[in-house]
Amino acid sequence: MTQDDFRRYDRQIRFKPIGEPGQRAIQKTTVLVVGCGALGSVAADQLARAGVKRLTVVDRDVVDLHNLHRQPLFTEKDLADGLPKAIAAERALRAANSAVQITGLVEDFNCRNALALSEDADLIIDGSDNFETRFLINDVALERGIPWIYGGAIRGDGVVKAISPGKTSCLHCIVDSIPEPGEAPTCETDGIIAPAPHVVASLQVSLAMRLLVGDEVPGDLLFIDCWNPGLRAVSAPRLENCPACVSGHRRYLSGEEAGSATVVCGRDTVQVLPASEGKLDLDVLKEKLSGLGEISHRRFYLFLNDGKLQLSIFPDGRVLVKGTGDPALARAAVARYLGG
Repeated sequence: MTQDDFRRYDRQIRFKPIGEPGQRAIQKTTVLVVGCGALGSVAADQLARAGVKRLTVVDRDVVDLHNLHRQPLFTEKDLADGLPKAIAAERALRAANSAVQITGLVEDFNCRNALALSEDADLIIDGSDNFETRFLINDVALERGIPWIYGGAIRGDGVVKAISPGKTSCLHCIVDSIPEPGEAPTCETDGIIAPAPHVVASLQVSLAMRLLVGDEVPGDLLFIDCWNPGLRAVSAPRLENCPACVSGHRRYLSGEEAGSATVVCGRDTVQVLPASEGKLDLDVLKEKLSGLGEISHRRFYLFLNDGKLQLSIFPDGRVLVKGTGDPALARAAVARYLGG
């Protein structure tokens, strides 16, 4: 470590469970943050300031007005510029700590790219907003033998769990399957206060740092109440016949459980994935779609407003359809404008 490192991380080094050896270990690690909403932006900010070597942030979405009350990496200027969250996050994180190698990727984390995106990761932070992505992270972490920290927040409540392959229970041990549409509360239906994701993400990073310095962590489920403050730990033992961590079945990584359309939590938005990998020429597409509505090329994506729906079309063929929570309607809109 340099003298600047000692000055920057002085208070962290003085914390005895970390010390100088722990700080050196942290500065050699690579962390992948999947999702950069409230949880992901808080976690990424703390990890960058803690001094990890490399930090990769993957997010599929763009900054929206309702994000600003709880997602500290984003500003009104990011909103006005129509920036993808990953790009805005990368800029903010580099400003916070220029010594960390920051990469913001405007991508959907899915079964096609999950292994490649996690290739160098020592640990994964869950900043996602849906169980399909969380089960995929679980599969990837088990496949790679690396830990990940699950987190969720809604209303004034939260839940956190550290998952270490071979040492703790995995997500599949405690959750049988993805809740059916409408079964689980969302930020849109039940709301959320900013302290909840901030506390959850802070606990995620605390557990992550313990793992990065070489400590063991319990696999308990931690339940947090931020409105009537309290923290409760519940034992979460491994399931003897768990299909994921015991039998090695990777249903989500293999694509068996992958869907072509996903409702984005709290956004009245559906993400539609392309049928196959490829690249779109957004300039050519803009000409093709001219006259079909308000259309603009916003640097990282193409925006089309047809008067009913707003489509954000990305170069990888992924489309965010805002103005509906119906996957069938969203797929029909994408087929109408992009074909297929």
